[in-house]
Amino acid sequence: MKEILRASIAILLIVALLFYGVSLLEKGSATTSGGTTITVFNWGEYIDPELIARFEEETNTKVIYETFDSNEAMMTKIEQGGTSYDVAMPSEYAIEKMKESELLLPIDHEKIPNLKNIDPYFLDLPFDPGNKYSIPYFWGTVGIAYNPALLEGQSFESWNDLWDPSLKEEVIIVDSAREAIGMGLNSLNYSLNSTDLSELRQATDKLKTLGPNVKAVIGDEIVEMMRREEAAIALTWSGQAADMMFVNENIDYSVPKEGSNLWFDNMVIPKTAGNAEGAHEFINFMLEAEVAAQNTSYVGYSTPNQAATELMDAEVIEDERFYPPEELRERLEVYKNLGPEMLGVYNELFLEFKMDMKN
Repeated sequence: MKEILRASIAILLIVALLFYGVSLLEKGSATTSGGTTITVFNWGEYIDPELIARFEEETNTKVIYETFDSNEAMMTKIEQGGTSYDVAMPSEYAIEKMKESELLLPIDHEKIPNLKNIDPYFLDLPFDPGNKYSIPYFWGTVGIAYNPALLEGQSFESWNDLWDPSLKEEVIIVDSAREAIGMGLNSLNYSLNSTDLSELRQATDKLKTLGPNVKAVIGDEIVEMMRREEAAIALTWSGQAADMMFVNENIDYSVPKEGSNLWFDNMVIPKTAGNAEGAHEFINFMLEAEVAAQNTSYVGYSTPNQAATELMDAEVIEDERFYPPEELRERLEVYKNLGPEMLGVYNELFLEFKMDMKN
């Protein structure tokens, strides 16, 4: 009988210890995923690594950092829900899609006191009224990077200057349907958000006539090709142009007079967030004037942080190529979410243009 009693007590002790161990593991897991760790999902080369280390040290929060190469890839991963991303940096049209798909958590502005540092021009924009779901991160334009040293005095005040017959196989086009078709639309003085099939056909047909001047349609390699002077001209984003110019001082950048794209990347808190509190803390940290100034210096894109610009070199923030005046901004358009059917049309027309070049 005593042996049975001892055995029963031993079993009870073992069970109690097991329950205690499980509770400790669960508590530790909650601390790791909900209290001392955040997962940030961002574009490649789009944050100063020193700032991640500084945030970790100041807040005792471990940052798991992952990157994506397109808004579509980012949204797919968040929709799948395999990883608890706490902060992501989508573009404006992607934010509209994510709102429609209920992939975002609302942001508590009371937890983002540094929001006061953002220039009001970049707040309350149509893709997110009241900034309910997003906080500005970087912004820029689409334009023409060019190397005058490889040209014969051409300037690029107009998109139509790219059609100059003397520029045979000198033009690189970024491998993106909205940018390429948008350039064709803008060259005809149409909106780059056009859904008019006749306008889209005209833009595509005009792009096809640019074919002899096109050297390549590529992605990130565009920066290195321009740096090494393997091409003279590129349709690209302002930040990529800044990267080119940092290495090769011969390169210049312009936004054509007909207009172009004004884009915004923003910080959001995905629905998958396991540490929304830490996400708010990270966003607020990135909006500190000193932090934003350092991050802008590293990344090279334009900052919407007005307080940060006061800490930056005047020659940087007065450079109208990357901080265009309001007069030019009025001719720029933000991409709208055109819906999957119309985006499919843009992609098909872009593919048609690329296939035509191979013929």
